[in-house]
Amino acid sequence: MDPMQDMTAPERAAAPSTPGWERATLERLAFATLNEQRVARRWKVVLRLLWLALLSVVVWLVYTDMAPPVADSTPHTAMIEVRGEISADTEASAQSIVASLRSAFEDPGAQAVVLLIDSPGGSPVQAGIVNDEILRLKALHDKPVYAVVEETCASAAYYIAVAADNIYVDKASMVGSIGVLMDGFGFTELMRKVGVERRLLTAGENKGFLDPFSVLNEAQRAHAQGMLDDIHQQFIAVVQKGRGERLKPTPETFSGLVWSGQRAVSLGLADDFGSLEQVARDVVKAEEIVDYTQRENVAQRLARRFGAGVGESAMRALRTTAFDLR
Repeated sequence: MDPMQDMTAPERAAAPSTPGWERATLERLAFATLNEQRVARRWKVVLRLLWLALLSVVVWLVYTDMAPPVADSTPHTAMIEVRGEISADTEASAQSIVASLRSAFEDPGAQAVVLLIDSPGGSPVQAGIVNDEILRLKALHDKPVYAVVEETCASAAYYIAVAADNIYVDKASMVGSIGVLMDGFGFTELMRKVGVERRLLTAGENKGFLDPFSVLNEAQRAHAQGMLDDIHQQFIAVVQKGRGERLKPTPETFSGLVWSGQRAVSLGLADDFGSLEQVARDVVKAEEIVDYTQRENVAQRLARRFGAGVGESAMRALRTTAFDLR
């Protein structure tokens, strides 16, 4: 008996009528699988080639950014930018600025070094390292150093600038802020209101010094103020040494105030008005300007922006305190 006779019309229509259809179906499935595997392998090869090309571009950019300026034997003005916050983890770090300074001073074609400054300040430690290195390199290579201020030269930036032989500003530049600050937050009253208990265990009665969730006692406050006063006096001594008899101090000179460039010149905090081009042309007598600033390479910028920098930014927002010349 033919099995097809027992099927309904739709079942007969759906049932294969060709003998060996099972084998043909399996073969088609096998070929389809092989084609998919071939396509997948091709895409893997393409993706690997793309990643290799991307890696090559990144390596090339890193090498290009890290390569120091080529020594220029012709007379020129060596320029180094000091921009943004002066900190160990920024482009205006002591490590970066000092490396730039050494390259500039060691170039026989550099007639003078000009620091092009636009910074609100930052770390006194980083600024102190740069100030000391400028003085050492000036004595070693017998080359003049000039500071040219664009918008702002305050606190740690001014700490660096006073190591220069002369400071040039614009009439509207912001100059000064010779002071030290320590900032933070205290949350003890808020914790009391919401019923949160702080459990801080320390070995050493002052180990939790300046913890934002603990009460600041007067002894700790006095200790913090003493540290601020010490660093302030160090700052004042550096300014007095760098400016010498040109400085015309008033009771407010070292109070942390900021002055316009015009007022800074009259107070002896700066020497004259001038731009980078004017100083190169009229003071250094070498109009050609060569940039010796060592900047972050692409890999470092990406790592800082998308990697550890994200977590560090969050930690900064919660950090209790830090010395700052800003």
